[in-house]
Amino acid sequence: MPLPPVGSAISISQIQTEFGGSNPASLSEYYGKGNAPGSGAITMSEDFGGTSSSYTANFLIIAGGGGGGGWTGGGGGAGGSQTSTQSGVTSGSGTWTITVGGGGGGGAYPSNSSRGGNGSSSSVSGVATSTGGGGGGGYFNGASSAGANGGSGGGGGYKAGTIYSSSGGSGISGQGNNGGSSSSSSYNMGGGGGRGASAGVGAGGAGSALTISGLSATTRAGGGGGAGQSSNPSGGSGGGGRGARYNGPAAQNGSGNTGGGGGGGRDGVSAKSGGSGVVFVSMPTGNYSGTQSGASSVSTSGGYTILRFNGSGSVAK
Repeated sequence: MPLPPVGSAISISQIQTEFGGSNPASLSEYYGKGNAPGSGAITMSEDFGGTSSSYTANFLIIAGGGGGGGWTGGGGGAGGSQTSTQSGVTSGSGTWTITVGGGGGGGAYPSNSSRGGNGSSSSVSGVATSTGGGGGGGYFNGASSAGANGGSGGGGGYKAGTIYSSSGGSGISGQGNNGGSSSSSSYNMGGGGGRGASAGVGAGGAGSALTISGLSATTRAGGGGGAGQSSNPSGGSGGGGRGARYNGPAAQNGSGNTGGGGGGGRDGVSAKSGGSGVVFVSMPTGNYSGTQSGASSVSTSGGYTILRFNGSGSVAK
């Protein structure tokens, strides 16, 4: 429970009961706890009044995007993304392990296995896992012309020897959306699904501006564009790569650390990889111990400390 409010008498034993520690107790053990500074003078009531070792942590978890399909392929689906909270966290009670997923590779050319690779999952141990985006379908007279399922589904590719569409893959509710079906008769392929919207023929689905406490909203997790006949279908907002055009500009990779899907390839123009994921952790600044590994940045905003992980790592509770 919180310590007595600011202005009330507070003893070292009360601070020890709330935050733990060993006897004989010393105030130097409690730097960075409550509202206490990391060094220098500590003022008992002002720095600990009303604070508690129990708090709520916030997470934004984005998986790697799917790769675009090769040889007239669909766009890769965006990596699954979600926000999550964990309440009743006790300071010093353990560590969260952070895993950041990579993007899936683009489909091969020429190959009868030209579907793009699925992205890898991102997770925070004991909190939540976001699923990698589905790879875009590729040119083949069989199942691999359909987009793969994932956090967001990959777009459908060209189905050899037929004049009908290949379906897009399915997204996971709460993490992403479905990929689009291809239009084989017009040689325009399905876009990869995005966090904010499903895709149709061509362009990738839009991403979404998810946010958590202390973190500004930034659009991420857009789907990759499918291959086009007379234009380069655009990637979805939030890091989706554009698709290739027949005899035209190449496809693009999904942007790194957005979970964006890769663009679909066209004939000899290579399909592209999905973008890697990212994880953000936000906690009240008074409860951040300063112990972490692998964070690419640590910042503060509105009473919260925000850690960004572009790669895997850990942070103390």
